[in-house]
Formats: sequence, structure tokens, C-alpha cells
Amino acid sequence: MPEKEIKDIAVQVIRDEKKAVEALENRIGGSFAEAVETVFSASGRVIATGIGKSANIAAKIVSTLNSTGTPAVFMHAADAIHGDLGMIRKGDVVVCLSKSGNTPEIKVLVPLIKNFGNRLIAIVGNTESYLAREADIVLDASVEHEACPNNLAPTCSTTAQLVMGDALAVALIERRNFTAEDFARFHPGGALGKQLYMRVGDLYVQNERPRVTGETPVRDVILEMTSRRLGCAVVVDGDERVAGIITDGDLRRMLKSNSDISVLTAADIMTAQPKRVAATEYAVNALHLMRSNAITQLVVADEEGKYLGVLHIHDILREGII
Repeated sequence: MPEKEIKDIAVQVIRDEKKAVEALENRIGGSFAEAVETVFSASGRVIATGIGKSANIAAKIVSTLNSTGTPAVFMHAADAIHGDLGMIRKGDVVVCLSKSGNTPEIKVLVPLIKNFGNRLIAIVGNTESYLAREADIVLDASVEHEACPNNLAPTCSTTAQLVMGDALAVALIERRNFTAEDFARFHPGGALGKQLYMRVGDLYVQNERPRVTGETPVRDVILEMTSRRLGCAVVVDGDERVAGIITDGDLRRMLKSNSDISVLTAADIMTAQPKRVAATEYAVNALHLMRSNAITQLVVADEEGKYLGVLHIHDILREGII
């Protein structure tokens, strides 16, 4: 198959799914708001269920809800009628996903859920279906056609379900006032978790603390920098407040412009008012500060400007935050 033809197929799929998603905008109304409030006020969890590809989307929605403050459990519709219905508790809200809304498993499952007295939200592709008629709340995720050339393989329909589920989850984030700090508690592992909880104070304390005064001879400044291996030395005043910083770049500029360095002191070559960061700042924000200023170190200081230590970009890279 020619490359252009392959590209054209891919572009058409993207266009079809984009159209399916855009059509959802006009269907967000009172029923969607009711669904959000129903889940928010529920004393139990969300039980998301479906069959086939809809089950896969239900599992993803469960994952998103759990990570954003809404307890949720996945229940496969086929397994539900063979014992898994036991996971449904009083106060749970059941969210059932189905393209047709008429599959045999759904027709068996829905009356059982209704008998339990649980609220049923349908994310359905056919608003005239059995599921839509029986559900307490209906979220319309219908599509004109699938991206599949045979109009069979779930593509646009599952994308629409996924987006509707994401919209529900994000609305609940806002409804719960779920913050970045809350998110971090549920994501302690990996780079994402570290971005949300790791602070400068967790990193700089492992480093040496290169320190000189304004009167320190340049020769001793160089010795301090090389022995501490951070590529810099922080200049402090008599009260241990940060007065400046000397980096490798400052040394190179000094050597270019001075033939006799024996008479120079730290104050002569330092960069005054260096970029500083608080120990309580998130490490990822410190990284952004380094990048925006094209530097590799930040001076860590307290509220009074007293010198605490140095954070190096390698400390952040080592933690895998990027």
C-alpha cells in the first residue's frame, strides 16, 4: 500500500474521532450535572461496568476516578452475573458503559442492579436502548459511525465513552476541590509523584556546602569550589546571608580580564544577588527556574536570606523528576 494512502487512512480516522468528540459538547446538560452530583453525594463508590471494548474503557475510567479522589471499582458485566455482583454495596453508584445498550449481559445485569436499589448511570451509544430506558441518568455517547471502514470495530464509540468519562472525572475534581497536593498523595511513585511531592529540602542537604566570604582570596575560592565539587562557591556576609555566587563561568571571565589574580578577592568576581530558592519549594519548580535562567545551580536560603546550601540540576536529574 502506498505511503500516502496509509497516511490518508490515519488522518481520516483522526477526523472521524474528532467529530465524534466534538458532538459531545451539545449533549452536556442537566443529566451530566445530575450525574456529577449523584456521584459526589454518594456514600459509596463508583462501580463501573461494561462488556467488550466498553469494559476496557470502564476500567480506564475507574483508574482515573481513583487517582483523583473518587473511589471506584471495575466490575466486568459478564462476571457480574456469575458472582461479582457481591462487590456492589449500599450507597454505590453504578456506571454502565455500552454502545448498543442492548447486549444480553446488560439486559441481565440492569434489573439486578435496580433490585439492589443502587443508582444507575448509563454512558450509552443508543438513547433508545434497553439500558437507556432503565437507567436513572443517561449520558449520550452516540456516534454517527465508527472509524472502521466496515463500521464495526469500536473506535469512535469508545473514544466518545472515554471522553465522557474524563469529563465526569474532571468535573468531580473541581466539585471536590481536589488539589495538586491531594493528587500527590495518590501518586507517590515515579516521576509524576516526585514532581508533586519532592521539595528542594529533600535534595540539597545531600550536597557539600561551598562557602566563602567577600574577603576570601581568589586562590582559596578556587580551592573551595574544586573540593566541594558543585561548580560554585556561595559568598556570604558576616551574618551568613547570601551576598553572591561564584561559578565556573565567573572564573573564566576573571582569567580573561585579569593578568594578576593574586590581588583579587571573592567580592571582586562574584555575581551579586544570585538566583535563590527556598527549601520548601517543589523541586520541579526549582528545575523550571534553572532552565528559564540557563543555570545549573541554585542557592538555597531561608526567608532572611541566610545561606543553607546549594541545589544542583544533577540532584533533580538523579531523582528522575524530568
